[in-house]
Amino acid sequence: MTTNDLDEVEISGKLTRLREFRRSDGPDAFAIVGDDRVTRFLSFDSRNREAAQTMINDAVQRAKIRPRNEYYLGMTELGADRLIGFCRLGLTGVRAAKLGYAVMAHHWRKGYAADAVRTTLEFAFGQLDLHRVTAAIGPDNVASQNVVERLGFVREGLLRDHVFTNGAWRDSVLYSVLADEWSVSARTEARSG
Repeated sequence: MTTNDLDEVEISGKLTRLREFRRSDGPDAFAIVGDDRVTRFLSFDSRNREAAQTMINDAVQRAKIRPRNEYYLGMTELGADRLIGFCRLGLTGVRAAKLGYAVMAHHWRKGYAADAVRTTLEFAFGQLDLHRVTAAIGPDNVASQNVVERLGFVREGLLRDHVFTNGAWRDSVLYSVLADEWSVSARTEARSG
C-alpha cells in the first residue's frame, strides 16, 4: 500500500478530531458552507442544502478512489461526532499538497482551526511523507493568515485574481511550509507548549 492509499483516516489533535466524511454529515456541512460569514473566506460561494449534501456525497466517493488524490476530512470537537469544520489536503505534484480548511462561525476563536491544521500537517509530513504543503488565503482573512504563520508557514507572495467568488475576482496570499521547516517548528512548539 502506498501512502496515498490510506483507508478510513482518523487523526486527533488536542482539541479536534479529523475523520472521513459520512453521508449523514450533510446538514452539518450546510451550517459551514451555507454561511456567508464562512464562505466569504473560501474559494467558492455559499451553497444551499442540496449543494452541501452533494459536496459531502462527492467527498465520500472520492475517498474511495485509489490512489487517493485528496484527504478531505470532517472536523469535530475531540470526543464529539458532529462536524464543526473540515480540513483538506489536495495532493499535487511530487510529495506536495494544497491545504484548505474552514470552521463554523460560532466555533471561531477557540483554537480549532490551529489544532486541526497542526494535526493535518503532522499527518502530511508523517504518514504521507510529503515535502511541501501550500495554503492560499484571502488577503482579508487575517485570522487564517495568523494560524498558518504561527505554525511555521512562510509567505511566498500574492496570487492575483486567483479565485472568482461572490461575483468578483479575489487575490490569494500564498503560504508554504516544507517538511524540514515543519520538523523544526513542531519541536519548538512542543518545548514551548
